[in-house]
Amino acid sequence: MAAPDVRHRWPDRLFHWTMAALVAAELATAFLPVLGVAFNWVPIHWMAGVALVGALLFHLYRAAFVHGLSAMLPAKGDLRAALGEAPASGKYDLGQKLYHWSVAAVLLALAATGLAMLARIDTPFWDRDPALLSDRAWGLVYVLHGAAAMALIFFLVLHLYFAFLPEHRRLLAAMALGGPGPERGR
Repeated sequence: MAAPDVRHRWPDRLFHWTMAALVAAELATAFLPVLGVAFNWVPIHWMAGVALVGALLFHLYRAAFVHGLSAMLPAKGDLRAALGEAPASGKYDLGQKLYHWSVAAVLLALAATGLAMLARIDTPFWDRDPALLSDRAWGLVYVLHGAAAMALIFFLVLHLYFAFLPEHRRLLAAMALGGPGPERGR
């Protein structure tokens, strides 16, 4: 069991780094072919996508039944704390909570559209069925998937920027090693 002052327990760190690796695989297999790198990217892309959905389900379980959903819900004093009018309380500040919900929406859009797109490829589990949706509906699925992928790139760059700021080094260390986070509490 983790010490009480550990900001992120090992299953949560494992999820974070697993998700990071899977997102990197997804982005590489999605965009390297566009840049002219030729390889059989489709099997890697869909398998990493299915694994990502599994990781997200693991995270949803931990969020709902281990940590409690309230940890990521904006609280009454979050806005005042963000404006500097009150001391920060809780494990996550308002910016972190809003970032989390934004990334969650993007990942859910990617997961839903990606799972639908699985119907268009042959896998070891089923034969493709492109007639599942109309051409117009498939167009919408592809546009939403692509737009969500672009949003994910934005959020990834934003995440890396904030992770490496000097004032966030303790947060980075906590995600890497499980150390304590900021002094403001859990």
